[in-house]
Amino acid sequence: MDRRLLDAATSGDAVAMKHLALHDPAVLLGTTPQGNTCLHISSTHGHQGFCMDALALNRSLLSAVNADGETPLLTAVTSGHTSLASFLMKWCRDLQLSEAILKQDERGYNALHHAIRSGHRELALELIAAEPALSKAVNRNKESPMFMAVMRNNADVLEKLLEVPESAHGGACGYNALHAAVRNGNSAMARKIVERRPWLAREEDKDGNTPMHLTVLWDMIDALRVLLEHDRSLGYVVSSHNEVSCLLTCAAFRGHAGVARELLKHCPDAPYSTRNGWTCLHQAVWCEKMEFVEFVLGLPQLRTVVNMQNSDGETALHLAVRKCNPKMVTALLLHQDIDFTVINNLANTATWQLSSAVTNAKTLNWNEVSMLMLKADPQSASSIYNLHKHAKDEVTNLSKKDIKSLTQTYTGNTSLVAILIATITFAAAFTLPGGYSTDTGNEGLPIMARKFAFQAFLISDSLAMCSSLAVAFICIIAKWEDFEFLLYYRSFTKKLMWFAYMATTTAFATGLYTVLAPRLQWLAVAVCVLTGLLPILTKLLGEWPLLKLRFRLGRAFKSELLDMV
Repeated sequence: MDRRLLDAATSGDAVAMKHLALHDPAVLLGTTPQGNTCLHISSTHGHQGFCMDALALNRSLLSAVNADGETPLLTAVTSGHTSLASFLMKWCRDLQLSEAILKQDERGYNALHHAIRSGHRELALELIAAEPALSKAVNRNKESPMFMAVMRNNADVLEKLLEVPESAHGGACGYNALHAAVRNGNSAMARKIVERRPWLAREEDKDGNTPMHLTVLWDMIDALRVLLEHDRSLGYVVSSHNEVSCLLTCAAFRGHAGVARELLKHCPDAPYSTRNGWTCLHQAVWCEKMEFVEFVLGLPQLRTVVNMQNSDGETALHLAVRKCNPKMVTALLLHQDIDFTVINNLANTATWQLSSAVTNAKTLNWNEVSMLMLKADPQSASSIYNLHKHAKDEVTNLSKKDIKSLTQTYTGNTSLVAILIATITFAAAFTLPGGYSTDTGNEGLPIMARKFAFQAFLISDSLAMCSSLAVAFICIIAKWEDFEFLLYYRSFTKKLMWFAYMATTTAFATGLYTVLAPRLQWLAVAVCVLTGLLPILTKLLGEWPLLKLRFRLGRAFKSELLDMV
């Protein structure tokens, strides 16, 4: 392209362009290395006057295509110059250049794609009216103008596109326009689409999901209601790609009880299980969706799923026990139809699923589930104790393999706390409350040596220091890395550290009382009481989960099952 023409097209200087064309008409057909003509360049900058004068001199410029596969019309649309795009589109229509209007760029986008994508609603409507065939094209991602319009909630454009009988409705990843409406939760658009093209409700995406499946997975209750009001049979669709994708199991997978309730309102006998026997209750338990589990257990029409077995012979209770979920196990055991004696294909009841969760044996949940199963089925007592012994042996064997890290864990923190207590109590023994006497004959003796509170301070401080030093020395011995010693060490040092802690707080309380009692007696008493309660409160907080478990289970609580917690 002549440099002078390029400058004129960029600035919109139509006079300079005419002057060049007067001397050499062929100059207008020159292109840049990117294949752009002067009409492309002026369209990029929105110079409508320049475009009008250039077309008056050479109309073939309308059909010119650059390296990106764009005509001047496409360039104008992508550059956001809607009025210029409308002007060029009218020229193409008047000259019957349908190919120029329908032209798709290298990515498969035509002028209507770009107009919808950029939000130019008026231009999109004008393009549809001028050339309805634009609605039939799809880009490289298989996106149709209708799909793009629905994704952007453009109701006016959708209405016009639906009026074109052969307009495309596909989208990326196997979606169609109805998938897009559901994705946006736009029930009004969904209603329009399903009324005009009802078959779209049964089309599957690349994962085998129909629009109905997406309403369930994305919790779009309004869209689900619209589709079911149009055709109740949609509530019974099952994916042809995935045998575990009936609508209720999809709802259970996400825990969307509201969607499931709406589905059952229109289709009371909607499928609740798949060909392999996996029910919506199995799915909810496996995904630990407690709300959905309670929803299913509360429905009379779904009572049959409580004891249904999958292809492995497992009921929902089997899965709940394997998951070590006490809330779900409790909910299932409270159901009037529950049968905890059902055995799976390996001849195991639900109780024996605890054996597959030995890694959880040290948790409160594992132990609580075992107690719940024992309460429900006292006949399984020997089995549960055997399971506990098996789990304990497994954890012990695993621990032996990592004795070094166990030693560091058990001794590191304990020795640090023990040394800290020993340091404090050792210093307190030489910094006595009240100080030392300077009277003749009593030099160096504690001033408050005859007070009972002071004597209690000395005794408790000494006990705290000695017990904490003992723990520190035991930590040194524990470096032997003998596993059996570690088991005893952990139990013994736990009690000894607790004793040191109690003695330290007692020393603190009695020391403050010794100093404050003469003048602030009530404050001294209050400090002593609060300090004395501190170890008790600490122990209660530390064992609160265990205490709650004991309260919930009552007589069914078995402390021997919690040795490893």
